[in-house]
Amino acid sequence: MRSLIKETHVLDLQRRMEAVELLKLLKERYTYEELHDLTGLPITVLNRYVKGHVLPSRNRAEELFKLFNEKFSLEEEIVRRIRFDERGYFDNTALLSDTLLLRLIAKVVAGKFSNEEVTAVFTAAVDGIPIAAHVANVLDARLVYAKREREVGIDKFIEETYIPSFSGMIMTLYVPKNALSPKDNVLIVDDIIRTGETQKALFKMAEKAGSKIVGIFFMVSIGEKWRQTVEIPEDCKLEILVRLPEPGEQAEET
Repeated sequence: MRSLIKETHVLDLQRRMEAVELLKLLKERYTYEELHDLTGLPITVLNRYVKGHVLPSRNRAEELFKLFNEKFSLEEEIVRRIRFDERGYFDNTALLSDTLLLRLIAKVVAGKFSNEEVTAVFTAAVDGIPIAAHVANVLDARLVYAKREREVGIDKFIEETYIPSFSGMIMTLYVPKNALSPKDNVLIVDDIIRTGETQKALFKMAEKAGSKIVGIFFMVSIGEKWRQTVEIPEDCKLEILVRLPEPGEQAEET
């Protein structure tokens, strides 16, 4: 009985803490005055929540969750943090550096793959690591990431070589041979997929390890060309939060 009460208390505390995190995300878009108008709460109270000085009650937390669902779009926040230049190259620094947003995304992703019994979250260094680390943490899975160089002190690797489009260079990814095993259920995670070449290499590396790929998650996909490169098994669950056209495609269509 005591353990049940303790578990209920922990879950209640987590819920209230999550409400504060969501309020912090809203604070990035709204002033305290605007949040006061939306919630009816005094600015001093809102400030204490945002600063972490006090937690809202359970009822108030649920009200904040409702407000968040009405006023916050995860997809819009992701798009807002990606910038393309005139040549079509993108800067996702603002997205990868926002740990609060990444934690929220990780919780959404974990909910989608909660039934897949994921044991390892697999990505490529370096941009895939921030979101993969958050997802692995929520799923209580290992984080495994492939590097572009052999690491000193490790004797055996799984490696995969490919040629990125238009680069004229040969690229090789390495992961320690014992990092993945046939016992693993692997979730492949990456921040952005565009050509699909890096993700295809991750697929092949997991297959070489004998692991089962149970899911794939990308925060953003750009265009559709990657679908010609990455062959996704029918029994493998694919989740993408934001789908963007290649720069210029939308303008040409209109």
